[in-house]
Amino acid sequence: MGLTHTELRNKYKKFWEDRGHKEIPGAPLALTSGDSTTLFTSSGMQQLVSYLLGEEHPLGDKLFDIQPSIRTQDIEEVGDNRHTTFFEMMGNWSLGAYFKKDQLENFYMFLTNTKIGLGLDPHKLFVTVFEGDKKFKALSSPDTESQQIWTDIFTKAGIDVNKPKRIYAYPASKNWWSRGGLPAQMPVGEPGGPDSEVFYDFGENLKLHEQSVFKDEPCHPNCDCGRFLEIGNSVFMQYKKTNETTFEELPKKNVDFGGGLERILAATNDDPDIFKTDVFNKVMHSIEHNSGKKYDATTQIPMRIIADHLRAATFLIKEGVRPSNKEQGYVLRRLLRRAAIQLRDLGVDYKGAAAPDICHAVMETYPTHFVEGNNKTISDVIKDEVSKFAKTIEKGIHALNKLSAVSGKDAFDLYQSYGFPLEIIEELVVKKGLYIDKAQFYAEFEKHKNLSRTSSAGMFKGGLADNSEQVLKYHTATHLLHQALFDVLGADVKQEGSNITGERLRFDFSASHKPSPEEMKKVEEIINQKINDKLPMRFKIMPKSDAEKIGARSFFKEKYPDMVKVYYIGGDDDKPETAYSKEFCGGPHVTNTGTIGTLSIFKTEKIGSNMYRVYAK
Repeated sequence: MGLTHTELRNKYKKFWEDRGHKEIPGAPLALTSGDSTTLFTSSGMQQLVSYLLGEEHPLGDKLFDIQPSIRTQDIEEVGDNRHTTFFEMMGNWSLGAYFKKDQLENFYMFLTNTKIGLGLDPHKLFVTVFEGDKKFKALSSPDTESQQIWTDIFTKAGIDVNKPKRIYAYPASKNWWSRGGLPAQMPVGEPGGPDSEVFYDFGENLKLHEQSVFKDEPCHPNCDCGRFLEIGNSVFMQYKKTNETTFEELPKKNVDFGGGLERILAATNDDPDIFKTDVFNKVMHSIEHNSGKKYDATTQIPMRIIADHLRAATFLIKEGVRPSNKEQGYVLRRLLRRAAIQLRDLGVDYKGAAAPDICHAVMETYPTHFVEGNNKTISDVIKDEVSKFAKTIEKGIHALNKLSAVSGKDAFDLYQSYGFPLEIIEELVVKKGLYIDKAQFYAEFEKHKNLSRTSSAGMFKGGLADNSEQVLKYHTATHLLHQALFDVLGADVKQEGSNITGERLRFDFSASHKPSPEEMKKVEEIINQKINDKLPMRFKIMPKSDAEKIGARSFFKEKYPDMVKVYYIGGDDDKPETAYSKEFCGGPHVTNTGTIGTLSIFKTEKIGSNMYRVYAK
């Protein structure tokens, strides 16, 4: 049996602390400020972009964390042995402190050392490197340096890298990483770099190659047949995109490592099924108990979907997300509905206690993340949503019964509108003596996926992440807006979130009363006066307690380390306490308010109890 997730966390923490790294607090799972255009934290580096671009981090140049994350792009892949929507990303970073050799040697040591690491068999490790990208001059060369480092590492361990082939070179589609995707897709101003991935080989006897879409090709780490599992990715974050055709070197050569906690646990189990690791033990037991069925080849797909989706839902509800038809709430609703359908498929009374019971098993698995007060809230939200969905299912069946024929498009509309997966629609259609044009269904499904990807890319590209000049102006303006609201409406104003694009800024806040038009006019006048004053924007790194003493504002949902970066507008050069605006923030910003230009508040609306939203441009 492999490690428990608690043992793995402790080993990871000690390993990097012993090498001079400081642990950074995790970012919120559901984003409501800064980079909220991506809805969720999907990687550990998301909160570190400005530091990878060259800013100084309050905790130094060697960092690590274990970041809860959600990625919904591949939700349809959940059900196999390794994909999940919720996962934890184990990360370490060098902000110019060390580069390829130290990173690759350290990660190999963590994986294989029997005393300070995980004790994995090095013969089971295979690695990949970047083969270069001829479309961009700066990226055209293959990463021969990483290839040589790996050759030396394996040779030292007495392993021949050629028998079998152990080091593979792949194009950017496999061995390049940035939040914006491939080099050609990245927004201008975004950092990225080539990477080197480590795969664990579960062996020929567990190979699923003959049943995969790659059955006519030689098996290799990236063929995705199930034999190999990626357990770590060292990104050499050394480039920034400067325009559509060029990249330049960043001021420092950085390392951005990420390794899935669940996948690394699977490697310590020597079993490719991450759902057999101890982060899923209690959850799977609860599913088996509620269904009266065992986790085996006939039930594993629905049980994996239920386990993943309800685990993700539990964490989202804990963070304040509620089911809705918009943004994060829509994702939560979809997860709960898909889980309900799978429970129904297992013969479980999904309207009863099953889903809350499974979510309680999630909370028991992560005792440091959940407190007793979470339990009832999470159960109540789940019961309410599943109960509503039960009525939707009846509506969907009623809509289906009205059809004399069911086209692939009809089936997709049922899938999209009511959350029915294709297998459930098929089951209902067969009972009517009909059939579905699956080719047409999948054509509609692909159109929807492509549209979703395009929307996600556009949403990402337009946000703070692109570091464009206009976005930096709006980001700086939110600091002025925050302080001006405080000046006009009073000390109970609290930031609840923000969303910044190249076209406008959006700022959410709570206050004891809805601001009047006259009050918002006053806020606007204060902001524009500070812009006209051409005040400098500076930052200072200081203890969090000192920042709080001088009145620096913070986003209350964020966790902050003991040392923080405070950006301040105006005041004396080295005395942030004399500034007009003082705020915990990672950056980046413009250097002077005079570059912002006139700001106009064009809309104010109520979005909840004592919650308000302001739009400005």
